[in-house]
Amino acid sequence: MKKIVVVGIGPGDEAYMTPAAREAIISSDVIIGYKTYIDLISHLITDKKVVDSGMKREIERCNLALDFAEEGAAVALVSSGDPGIYGMAGAMLEVKTQRDSKVEIEVIPGVTAVSAAAAVLGAPLMHDFAVISLSDLLTDWKVIKKRLQLAAEGDFVIALYNPKSKGRVTQIEEAREILLHYREKETPVGLVRNAKRAEEAAVVTTLKEMLQHPIDMLTVVIIGNSNTFVENGKIITPRGYQL
Repeated sequence: MKKIVVVGIGPGDEAYMTPAAREAIISSDVIIGYKTYIDLISHLITDKKVVDSGMKREIERCNLALDFAEEGAAVALVSSGDPGIYGMAGAMLEVKTQRDSKVEIEVIPGVTAVSAAAAVLGAPLMHDFAVISLSDLLTDWKVIKKRLQLAAEGDFVIALYNPKSKGRVTQIEEAREILLHYREKETPVGLVRNAKRAEEAAVVTTLKEMLQHPIDMLTVVIIGNSNTFVENGKIITPRGYQL
């Protein structure tokens, strides 16, 4: 039996894919992943067996990966960003445990969306920060709101994943209202869409005005803490060094 590598391909541009991730993809016999992510690496997999599928089929992909590996294939299960951050690593390890499989699982990290977005904005994550997904598909909205409240109360820089979709439009508005209880209206906010991809777009705004700008599922929202400031168009959260 061969092993499964759960690969983080980064934001999508190959320049931000690690050499280890690239080598894992090239060395595998079978590539499995969400179709959008498979398309991003199509130039690397012309001679591979490829299995792609749509959203909400993560467990199916994990089971397929185990099936192929147990038959002797080297399998790459692809995630965008880092597979251990809202990616496929956890699901793959859980499915392996459930099936009591002996297949080896290796997780290969990648540049995740929050670090890619932060690099576009400047240096907003230089102090403690929290990453919170506003998607309530797998987490109850009451739990998400509680996490937002506590992170805001603790003065963390807060990064929001999955802030808004066509069918889910009010969560970002509720999140902003929670944050306004603990942050000044002029708190810097960065909005980055398609970070480190060809269609990249970024806006530096404020907590007061953030909803005046386009936000969707491809946007990462980064809200500064009480010390965050903007200088020459870049968001900076000071670490506390004596300058």
